[in-house]
Amino acid sequence: MRCITPVAWGWHRAIWLWLALLVASCPAVLAQPSAAPDTVMLRDSLSSIDLETRGTYWIDPAGTATIEQLTRSRERPRFGRLHSSQFHALGETGSLWLHLRFQRDRDQRQEWLVELPIPLLDKVTLFQMDAMGQWQSQTAGDTVAVDAWPESGRYPFFRLDLPPGQTRDVYLRLQHTTPIHVPLRLTTETAHDLRAQVEYLGLGIAFGALLLLIAACALQAWVYDDPTYAWYSVYAATMSLAVAAYTGVGGHLIWSQSGLWADLALGFLAVIAAAAAAIFIRDLTAIHVRSRFLGSLMRVFGRGGMVLACTFFFVSKQWALALIVGYILLVAALSMSSAWMTWRRGDVVGLWVLAAFLPLAAAVGLTLIQALGWIPVSFGMQYAVVISTAIEVPLLLVALTLRSRERHGAQIRELALSTQDALTGLLAPHLFMDRLQQVVTRYRRDHEDAAVVYIDLVNYGRIKSVHGASVAEQSLLRSVIKLRRLLRDVDTVSRVSEARFGLVLEGVSSRASVTDRAARLIASGLMPLKGLKPEVTLHFHMAAVLLHERLHDAHTLVAALDGVLGSMSPRTRRPIRFLEPEDTDRVPLELPESQGPDSVHDSDDSHPPQRHSGP
Repeated sequence: MRCITPVAWGWHRAIWLWLALLVASCPAVLAQPSAAPDTVMLRDSLSSIDLETRGTYWIDPAGTATIEQLTRSRERPRFGRLHSSQFHALGETGSLWLHLRFQRDRDQRQEWLVELPIPLLDKVTLFQMDAMGQWQSQTAGDTVAVDAWPESGRYPFFRLDLPPGQTRDVYLRLQHTTPIHVPLRLTTETAHDLRAQVEYLGLGIAFGALLLLIAACALQAWVYDDPTYAWYSVYAATMSLAVAAYTGVGGHLIWSQSGLWADLALGFLAVIAAAAAAIFIRDLTAIHVRSRFLGSLMRVFGRGGMVLACTFFFVSKQWALALIVGYILLVAALSMSSAWMTWRRGDVVGLWVLAAFLPLAAAVGLTLIQALGWIPVSFGMQYAVVISTAIEVPLLLVALTLRSRERHGAQIRELALSTQDALTGLLAPHLFMDRLQQVVTRYRRDHEDAAVVYIDLVNYGRIKSVHGASVAEQSLLRSVIKLRRLLRDVDTVSRVSEARFGLVLEGVSSRASVTDRAARLIASGLMPLKGLKPEVTLHFHMAAVLLHERLHDAHTLVAALDGVLGSMSPRTRRPIRFLEPEDTDRVPLELPESQGPDSVHDSDDSHPPQRHSGP
């Protein structure tokens, strides 16, 4: 049997001693104490303190831990240090516990608040000890009605009860379905009130401008009977409500009594706003005219958004968030594509729509990425959405005004075709008859004199057959120009047939006045336009009646004037004729046919005047 030498035994003893010390130290290593939060000293000279890295945290996956288990139990959970821009995935049931420690100096008088500037935070509860050493809790969040918050506002904040000169621990329990980053902030009551006033001043200006635009568009939709303005007002109103929900203004001022609606409002309104945007942009860009497929797709997404918004109430938040993100991104892509295609086709409306949607798409995209937990929560992101909305709405209104002006111009031109002659711009025949009937009625009632004149361009047919339709139309336009030089603004002129014009001369009571104007028109027609090729003169025949000489209804007068013009020879030397008064008797003297009144004037009709030239 071999014996262990003293040297070998010494080495074995050292190894066993080292192992014993290692085993004894293992529990101490495994049971390291929790990280302690930094003690934040509160002084009146400080108005705001960032707490993102000053506390500790622990995640309760089951969400069942109580404040007593965290503070009195021997098996207290291990808290870790908070890090800047740190995300926490809590899920449907998990809770995030934050441990903060404060000490207020004895000579300090400022009241301090803990702010969590996240309007969409589901639920947060603050625990702090009272004077009796009991833990007191206060709860806020968008799943709780704002009226039940300890301090009402756009986002949760709590007032701290800190006795001077004492160190106090404060715990916060947060519950949020999606990944969350908590921007904790400690501020004095004075600084908080000032910041809240400035924030509401900016938000009030933005929302006031939006409401003014919505009211103006609703009024224009009613006045002009334009459905595009109505869709725009619906879209802008829904977008404003969605922004109000996102910024916490809606929960604070509009639906402060409902925690359930405050929790669901943003998702529901965001989908409705996206659906209204799809329908509005489709109609504004008229993309269904240029691309039937894209237009149909936008119509389907616009109507489908209404259904998707209703299903939002019956699915979990995680599924709802995925649906909202996917739907809004698709609508944004379709809207931008429609605006791009419209602009590329030379329509300036597309450029305005593109300029309006670019900043909003960027802000909404960053907001969705933030909601998914990919970037830290930024309080300034709320203002980015508000500012982009305030930019988008007026730019879209400019685009809508341009499109509405085009459509109204087309409607006015269409209406003009039914009220005016397309070639000459004169009054349409049916409106001329209405005007003539009004003049006849007014004469019977008030005895206001008027004369009715029918004018024929008798050589129109020859001009058309010899020189063509374009020269014939030019002769009609020249006739209108010559007519307008002889008429007053109150006189009515119409093109009653292809080469015939009708006049209503109000206030005219003598044949001399009518004859003077007719003679000047005939003389101006016989003078060819200088430099005109071919040199075409205009030959006019006229038939007139004075209402005080022969009063009938409008249709009877027109028929009588047509009869007079139809009985006149194309080469007559008496181109101006009047309807005889009804009470004038015929001359009893019978003259030979060769010496009749008409034969005296028309005997040389076969020989045109030598000063006539042209057809």
